[in-house]
Amino acid sequence: MSQSIYIDETPDDVKNAKGLHLVTQSTPNGQKVQILLEELKDKYDLKFTTTVIDISTNEQKKEWFLRLNPNGRIPVLIDNNQSPPFPVFETSAILLYLVRNYDPDYHFRFKDELQLSQANQWLIFWHGSGAPYQGNTNFFRRQAEQIPFAINRFRNETLRVYEVLEIQLSGRYTGVERDYLAGNGKGRYSVAELGTWPWVKGWKNTGFTDEELAKFPHLLRWIDRVAAREAVQRGIGAAYQKK
Repeated sequence: MSQSIYIDETPDDVKNAKGLHLVTQSTPNGQKVQILLEELKDKYDLKFTTTVIDISTNEQKKEWFLRLNPNGRIPVLIDNNQSPPFPVFETSAILLYLVRNYDPDYHFRFKDELQLSQANQWLIFWHGSGAPYQGNTNFFRRQAEQIPFAINRFRNETLRVYEVLEIQLSGRYTGVERDYLAGNGKGRYSVAELGTWPWVKGWKNTGFTDEELAKFPHLLRWIDRVAAREAVQRGIGAAYQKK
C-alpha cells in the first residue's frame, strides 16, 4: 500500500481492494468504464471490484479521492496489480489503459495501426466534442434560471455532433454503411463505442425529440445494436446503483 495514495479517510473497500478497483457512479462517464470491465469479464473472466459513491454529496472532492484523481471527477480506476497501486483517471485514458493491459487478444482494440488510429480518433472526438456539448445541454436545461442562448448553443452543437456520427455510420462519403465507428469494412465494436454510446443513448433525457433523432437513422440503429450486448446491460445495471 502506498501512503501517497491512501490515507486514513480512504474508504476501507478502496484501500483494501485487490486487483482492479473502480470508484464510480453510474453516470454516462462511469458507465463507459463499467461496461468495458463487464466486457473484459466475459472475455477473460477478469476480476474487479467497485465502490459506488454519490457525487451529489461531493464525496469526489474529499482528500481521499483527490489523491486518486486531483480533478475530483468520477470514475477513477486503481490498478492494485501494479506496485505501488496505480490510479488512472479520465474516462478515455482508463479505457485505453484497460485494453492495452487487459485485452491481449484485441477484442476491443485494434492491432493494425491505422484501424487503431481510427478508433482513437472517434474516442477522442466524443471526449472532446460530444460529451462537453451534451453535458452542457443537460446542465443549462436543468437550471432554475433558463438562459436560451446557452441552451440553444449547446443543443445545436450536440445535434451537429450526432450528425457527424451519422455521416460515419451511414457511409455517406464512402459508400459503405457501417455497424460500428472504427475498423475496416462495416467496422468492429471497440473502445470507440464504449467512449461514445453511454452519452448518446441518453438523447431523450437531453430533451431531443423523436422527430429530431429521426434524421439520424443509422445512429439510432447503432444505439440499439450496442444496447443489445449483455455486458453493456450489466454495465449500466443495478450492480452499479448506490445501495
